[in-house]
Amino acid sequence: MMNRQSETGPARFCVTNAKGGTGKTTVAINVAGALNDRGRDVLFIDLDPQGNATEGVGLVEAYDADPPTLFDALTGDPSALGELICEGEEMDVIPSSIDMLQAEHELTIADLIARVNTQGGDIDQGALASFAINITPEMVTGSHALDTLDRALSTLDTDYDYVIIDCPPFYGKLTDTGMYAAQNVLIPALTEATSERAIELLMDQMAAMERQTDASINTLGVVANRVETTSEDETMLEWFNMAFPDSPVWEVRKRVALQRAFSAGQSIFATEESCDMAAVFEDIAAELDKQFGFTDTEVPA
Repeated sequence: MMNRQSETGPARFCVTNAKGGTGKTTVAINVAGALNDRGRDVLFIDLDPQGNATEGVGLVEAYDADPPTLFDALTGDPSALGELICEGEEMDVIPSSIDMLQAEHELTIADLIARVNTQGGDIDQGALASFAINITPEMVTGSHALDTLDRALSTLDTDYDYVIIDCPPFYGKLTDTGMYAAQNVLIPALTEATSERAIELLMDQMAAMERQTDASINTLGVVANRVETTSEDETMLEWFNMAFPDSPVWEVRKRVALQRAFSAGQSIFATEESCDMAAVFEDIAAELDKQFGFTDTEVPA
């Protein structure tokens, strides 16, 4: 089996949408499960301070673990990331932590220090750092501080085919950090009119981050989630295809089996329950393999 780590490093992508209730984490976990079902080695990172994905993969206790946590890897010692990996049957996981509730504040201070480094001015970096927990001026050397997860991932000596980052359901420094590390996004969205505004805001956020950094963000596709048979759903599916003419749009219909799998700390692929939506996630995984250049055709049945 081909392993991208030996050539260009793991394929990375983040799953992001600031609109709440889209089933973002359920989509992320089941895409990871589908990739695992294809024989890919997956590292799943829960970047959301709420820890929904950590719960959804059965690692509730890890959320309250003592330091070091993901917060420390992002704001202190990047090499601490490898110590946080929890091995699982479907995927390895770097869980979120209650400490991550402070991460947005910390990364904002780090980014302010980076702006002072670049733009100058009379602002005292030490004064800024005094409001932080881990960040010091010496830690921030570039023109921005959105590369913390990227630097932490570069310290890992474990081989993976994919790194999947489940971003928070809001647009801020944490989400920017996830997008910068991945530079590929998979967008889950509900087929309702409010999704238009949410996706427009995401596009604005991506464009702003690209202007601030050297990143170029690629959209892998849109997962229309909890699709029903209403005129609004049909209208929104048409809008998704119009808004993303060069990206696939997948339709996932609401199924209780997906929620039961989430409650059991698994993807649908690790349960014995049959679910027709598993085929959609299989299609997503196959398309991701294609987009990221996996050429191995020996996929487990």
